[in-house]
Amino acid sequence: MRANTGIEWIDFTFDFCVQLLFDAADLIGISYEEINVWLFCIIWPILSLIMFAEIIRLRLKLNILDKDKHY
Repeated sequence: MRANTGIEWIDFTFDFCVQLLFDAADLIGISYEEINVWLFCIIWPILSLIMFAEIIRLRLKLNILDKDKHY
């Protein structure tokens, strides 16, 4: 699989990442499609939800600390 956007750095980055996924999939004994599903349909969304929850938690904590300063 080779990128063909005409933008050299985009093509290079895409090709590098695809090859990295092929190598990682081969290393752990799964297919390229399986590693894509694991990374982009399972792991990434879970990490995004965790990060979102942490941001909300820290904002609430900052609001509480900020309110305490004004009293």
